[in-house]
Amino acid sequence: MPVPLICESIRVRGLVQGVGFRPTVWRLARDCGLSGDVRNDGAGVLIRLLGQAAVIDDFVARLIRECPPLARIDALERSVPGEAFESAPGGFSIVASDGGDVHTGVVADAATCAACREEVLDPTNRRYRYPFTNCTHCGPRLSIVHRIPYDRANTSMAAFPMCPACESEYADPADRRFHAQPNACAVCGPRVWLEDAHGAPARVDAAEDAIATASRLLRQGRVVAIKGIGGFHLACDACNADAVASLRQRKRRYRKPFALMARDLEAIERYCSIDESERALLGSSAAPVVLLRAVHQSRLAAEVAPGQSTLGFMLPYSPLHHLLLENWDTPLVMTSGNLSEEPQCTANEDAGRRLAGIADHYLLHDREIVNRVDDSVVRVMDDRPRVLRRARGYAPSPLVLPAGFERAAPVLALGGELKNTLCLLKDGQAIASQHLGDLEDACTADDFERTVDLYRQLFQHRPGAVAVDLHPDYRSTRYGQALAAREGLELIMVQHHFAHIASVLADCGRALDAGPVIGVALDGLGFGADGTIWGGEFLLADYRGYRRVAHLAPAPMPGGTKAILEPWRNTYAHLATHVGWDRFVQEFGGIELAEYWHGKPLELLGTMIARAINAPQSSSCGRLFDAVAGALGVCRETIAYEGQAAIELEVLALSADTTLEQGYPFAVDTQVDPWILDPAPMWQALLTDLQQGVPLPTIAARFHAGLADAVVGLAGRLAASHQVDSVALSGGVLQNKTLFQAVARGLRESGLHVLSHSRVPTNDGGLSLGQAVVAAARGL
Repeated sequence: MPVPLICESIRVRGLVQGVGFRPTVWRLARDCGLSGDVRNDGAGVLIRLLGQAAVIDDFVARLIRECPPLARIDALERSVPGEAFESAPGGFSIVASDGGDVHTGVVADAATCAACREEVLDPTNRRYRYPFTNCTHCGPRLSIVHRIPYDRANTSMAAFPMCPACESEYADPADRRFHAQPNACAVCGPRVWLEDAHGAPARVDAAEDAIATASRLLRQGRVVAIKGIGGFHLACDACNADAVASLRQRKRRYRKPFALMARDLEAIERYCSIDESERALLGSSAAPVVLLRAVHQSRLAAEVAPGQSTLGFMLPYSPLHHLLLENWDTPLVMTSGNLSEEPQCTANEDAGRRLAGIADHYLLHDREIVNRVDDSVVRVMDDRPRVLRRARGYAPSPLVLPAGFERAAPVLALGGELKNTLCLLKDGQAIASQHLGDLEDACTADDFERTVDLYRQLFQHRPGAVAVDLHPDYRSTRYGQALAAREGLELIMVQHHFAHIASVLADCGRALDAGPVIGVALDGLGFGADGTIWGGEFLLADYRGYRRVAHLAPAPMPGGTKAILEPWRNTYAHLATHVGWDRFVQEFGGIELAEYWHGKPLELLGTMIARAINAPQSSSCGRLFDAVAGALGVCRETIAYEGQAAIELEVLALSADTTLEQGYPFAVDTQVDPWILDPAPMWQALLTDLQQGVPLPTIAARFHAGLADAVVGLAGRLAASHQVDSVALSGGVLQNKTLFQAVARGLRESGLHVLSHSRVPTNDGGLSLGQAVVAAARGL
């Protein structure tokens, strides 16, 4: 008897649009001799099959096994359709997309694949030197999409009708450009051109194209603004000291390190050591900036990364970049196209206005950048890649939430003030946006509001609640309050460090009902539940709540925000608080640090502290780093960018003799609730070392080692006291590789399970995810 045929519907959810998923389904169905069709819709991909049950089973197994490289299957649901469908035996087709409510993900922009790169560099190929070459395995996605489904009509490529040759590729299921929405060539696609500083067409030699001319100008020491995939870069020759110095002055970015782009791994290895994990990251489809250990930094212009022990390198991730760097053995500076701290330019006219006086030339194109997407930044720490800025290549790929959140109600979380991101929680997934920046800047704040609207439209998101930071003056908080009031939504305010810990729990996939952990949140500042500034926190926490069980001993911040910008103020405040000023003068009046204070308004600062006038108390670990840096003369007077003093203090520590005996001691006061981690013994030992002329690198290393030991010891005691076996680590201070690795290693050696970030940043870029899961947990 013939084996009966059955009808089956297969719903595939995940990152399955714009990645060659339907062509893969078509190929496998034809290989298996199945009839039916496949389509995109708002929920992902819908497959309808007619065939033998065993053959359909084999098809499903192969689909999972042969999933396209950029796709991710989160769920595959098989069912019998409500009604039969007609299909000729052996006939399988790809049909037009359906609309409906959006439940699918948008794929991140992907670096140029090897096949497209070969075509671009092949003089015999019709796409030779075409800078917008792409296929289903690479190219723009988030940066060009207006709405779901991800079809050409819903992207900025709608402005470029395909020529017959491209249309033929697009329509051929056997071609790797089948339904590649940005598919184009020099005949029909976007074009690139070069302008001078005044916006006039630049002279391009007959033997060159615009990209080759831009490359030549870079060799001559010019600064070129380059329109890329997600925004503009400012580029110059990284080995040309005058060009780099000029870019710093024009951009007003005086000390913060520049990102670099090199042609290939061999070029990067001239300047950095690269391990296998870092090599894989550099060559991945995300192509992030990877922080690498510098080994021959002197070969670069000194001002590329002043005061750093690492260099941030990326490989070319678009055909335009590959062509620009084709003949370069040395790297280019490739920094964001903006004035310092402003959002990256995305439009030609905007770049011409905002980058006037910075760029000597503009390499432009006419494909609209719909969504600004900065370069991602990743660092390998404790043997795992850690995303420090989640943007191009990663966002907005959804994160599947841990067990227990499957029925969570939709939530919109708006993040913090610095390194802002937003997060949409929907259908058991968290859709975390790309890095948006610091909302203290008005342009960034405007971009934040536009991105909220865009994401809600893009994902058809209808939240029942808005989650915001507890700080009443954050722009994201005020915006969320107004939004909740306007739309009648529940407003949920989440304490800053609680959000940090909830974020790492979600990042690690810890189940909703897995029980509490000891959460260690070390950062610059966050508004505490008691109205003071927190930042060195030990919390007993799960998704539903927390209790502050210990914290770093507070010290005042004389001058408020000025204390963040001028580390010497923190040094004075910590010495006055934890040593006593009179005692410091009496015991250590002969050291260089004591001489430094002459001419400083110490009497005024003392009065501010005594009267609590613009000198808020803070348990911030970030300010402790600033205080120690100031004591050692590192960025003592002022900083040029957030975290500079702490970063350069770590660099100083890394230059110490590796035969370090032990770190400085801290004390723990357990007679109070919460317990207090007291740095007073550390200060006494550090000042004694200064007095005895101990090398500054050794002092910096002893501080790092002592703080790590103190965190490990206190977390271990708290875990034992509260009978938990896991410690979660979060907060911007833990971007410090030396401290993070020492703490993680020490906790594991103590028998504790360590939870730490990998997919979302440990800094404030991860706050929105934490806010979202805390808000969702309230209803579960």
